[in-house]
Amino acid sequence: MRRRLAAVAVAAALVGVGFVAVRDLGRGYRTTRGAHVERFTLTSRLVHRDLHEVLVLPPGGGRGRPLLVFLHGRGSPPDSNLSQKFFDALHDLGARAPVVFLPDGGDHSYWHDRADGRWGSAVLSEAIPEALARSHADRRRVAIGGISMGGFGALDLARLAPSRFCAVGAHSAAIWFNGGETPAGAFDDASDFARHDLVKLAGERRMIYPPIWVDVGSADPFARADTTIANELRAHGTRVAFQLVGGGHSGWSHRMPRYLRWYASRLVDC
Repeated sequence: MRRRLAAVAVAAALVGVGFVAVRDLGRGYRTTRGAHVERFTLTSRLVHRDLHEVLVLPPGGGRGRPLLVFLHGRGSPPDSNLSQKFFDALHDLGARAPVVFLPDGGDHSYWHDRADGRWGSAVLSEAIPEALARSHADRRRVAIGGISMGGFGALDLARLAPSRFCAVGAHSAAIWFNGGETPAGAFDDASDFARHDLVKLAGERRMIYPPIWVDVGSADPFARADTTIANELRAHGTRVAFQLVGGGHSGWSHRMPRYLRWYASRLVDC
């Protein structure tokens, strides 16, 4: 009993000085390394529902820091990309660490305006402004990236609002050559897919981007489409860093330190 009380007292003391936050059961990290995780509900007028957003303030707070908007994959919650590697990397960036905003894209919105809600518009006009207001981050230095469905969303949102972002990351982005390849629920119909056909739009030089990083596994089913869009964008003048890694449609947690370092570097140069 005494040992249990002592352990509770030590944990409380550590939390009190803001150095360690013990993870909630089921989450993929032990400690936030001094970062603060804020969870809040955004009642969206554009998707007509409550969105459960996550904001990570680096050690020292968010005022004046750049903002990284990081979009989750299909069927995953907003905080699915938080891991111990994430918090270790954020801590190691020191003064260069960005505020990281993890918005809620539902189960399979693919982050675009569609019949059940204006998901893309909600990110741009509701969620990002709210994250900036809460964190006091620098609205002139914003990057966007994402995993799988979120990688598609990052490319699509940056296509629609290129002046809003300093850098874009598409990590194993869910991109298809034609609508017949897409899984159920990704798009409303053929017309919806055509409006967001990133490979075609890139080939027609209808996409203007800030610097981009595209990475994908060599055995990933999206490898060919991701490689194609990277080549098209580079041929049309976009600064593209492309990386073909080993493995399939996975491995993002292990690559998270590299992601954060890349975004931090691009945001410094914004």
